[in-house]
Amino acid sequence: MASSGGPAGRGGTAFVLGGGGLLGAAEVGMLRALFEHGIRPDLVVGTSVGAINGAFVAADPAPSAVDRLRGVWEELASTGIFAGSVLGRVRTLARTRTHLHPREPLRDLLTAHLPVRTFAELQVPFQCVAASIERAAEQWFTEGPLIEAVLASCAVPGLLPPVELDGEHYLDGGLVHSIPIGRAVALGADTIYVLHVGRIDRPLRPPARPWEVAQVAFEVARRHRVAADLAALPPDVTVHVLPSGEAAPPAAGDLRDLRYRDFSGVPDRIERAYGAVRGYLQRTGRSGEGPA
Repeated sequence: MASSGGPAGRGGTAFVLGGGGLLGAAEVGMLRALFEHGIRPDLVVGTSVGAINGAFVAADPAPSAVDRLRGVWEELASTGIFAGSVLGRVRTLARTRTHLHPREPLRDLLTAHLPVRTFAELQVPFQCVAASIERAAEQWFTEGPLIEAVLASCAVPGLLPPVELDGEHYLDGGLVHSIPIGRAVALGADTIYVLHVGRIDRPLRPPARPWEVAQVAFEVARRHRVAADLAALPPDVTVHVLPSGEAAPPAAGDLRDLRYRDFSGVPDRIERAYGAVRGYLQRTGRSGEGPA
């Protein structure tokens, strides 16, 4: 089994899984379509919820990983890592002054379902990113304990507490790399499949309400980074930005963006993404060397 410290090498195929909270369920459908077409990763790179999905794929780069992930998302929908009453969340915020939910439910979920505990046990190289508070910089995790690294990548500001590792505190990787295409290029991949949640397709407009200000500002920053990565692609690198299956995504700032606890649409989101990516792969004639 390979360690995650080295590059994929030229000629490698990378799966890049972006962030997006509960919208990340779409990536499960995308993975199903990729595996059905015989497309396997030589490298997996993930951010935030993409770090969760990506860790499962790197541990078991096969259709069985999709089955395991579907079970994880079903458990998220039935129990929820953001469970609790309004009063309970207010009490957590009053006690901590920084976040609404504890991280323990997510850690317990990963511990129960991830088949490995360290990067060294993964079957293909995997990296995930978090934002260092002290250094105001990105931190790529490539070795050591896997679950703590994934938790750091998923520490959504205001919802979950920062993760402390070796005396340094980390927040959600989406703050520095929402869809880390450039990282896959730097590691040597020359065929990249981008699994995103559909937000980059949403039209942007000037904020008109208080809750839209931060959302729109974040979208400008994240889309600028993605556009810069795509503009800087070497000529020998091919990138496939997979469709998310969202036919008419709401505009950034829509109130639906704030429903981070509503998992009711997860099954439909998985199926829509699966159908959209399967159609894309059929139209483009993309397939791997293995059986479809």
